Amino acid sequence: MPSFTASDGTELAYHAVGEGEPLLCLPGGPMRASAYLGDLGGLSKRRRLIMLDLRGSGDSAVPADPATYRCDRQVADVEALRDHLGLGRVDMLAHSAGGDLALLYAARHPQRIRTLTLITARARALGTDFTCEHRREAAALRKAAPWFEAAREAYERIWTGAATDADFEASAPFFYGRWDAGAEKHAASEAEQTNEEAADIYASRGAFDPEAARAALTAWDTPVLVLAGELDSGPLPRIAAGIAELFPRAELAVQPDAGHYPWLDDPRRFARIVEAFLAQGRGGPTI
Repeated sequence: MPSFTASDGTELAYHAVGEGEPLLCLPGGPMRASAYLGDLGGLSKRRRLIMLDLRGSGDSAVPADPATYRCDRQVADVEALRDHLGLGRVDMLAHSAGGDLALLYAARHPQRIRTLTLITARARALGTDFTCEHRREAAALRKAAPWFEAAREAYERIWTGAATDADFEASAPFFYGRWDAGAEKHAASEAEQTNEEAADIYASRGAFDPEAARAALTAWDTPVLVLAGELDSGPLPRIAAGIAELFPRAELAVQPDAGHYPWLDDPRRFARIVEAFLAQGRGGPTI
């Protein structure tokens, strides 16, 4: 397993899948091992996916200081990976909570990113968060699903802070555009792939300074893709549109019938959207 050493001495692992120009991928969760990204709907056929296991997750070592799980303190890990790979500038993709890490990295190292792809990504780093009402709004779109009534009460308990592990399992269908055997298997892997202690620290007090991050990115002349799922609540498509408006050179894509993991819901469509953006961002085909 390829690895490198972070500035504090923690040994961090990454997974390389596919061929072509490298695409540095930051997982969400928060603090979920990058294995859940798979090959991003076949995107590995066009790009070499470099998928980082954040400290304390997947094949990466547990740091001596748990405080380093905080999102802003992991920016140095991303920079160490870029340096280890010998890349002057990187095409970066981030999913879900990984969006915050990518945005903080962009604010600190804007010259190091050639393109940024945000997949159903959080943007707390820029002062945008998702509310319980957003979750309920998206959930209402699924009323016709056969699992809706059984999952709705469990889903509600999550946002009121009264959820059990069983509630998280029962509400999993809301995060997928298509609840089938593949989605069930993907959802079932989440608990064992996630470092819960680290997840609690990731977005803790002091992690984000939205005003400073926005100021740093106001004139950022870098192509950004904000991809939302039509059925996802984090972010809702209209919230994703607001995130895209924060960047001078951003475009919004809303994938039809997709949830929080759009590469699973329609792999071909997902890969086509991302490939087209990356080609445009580089001024032409990547291979």
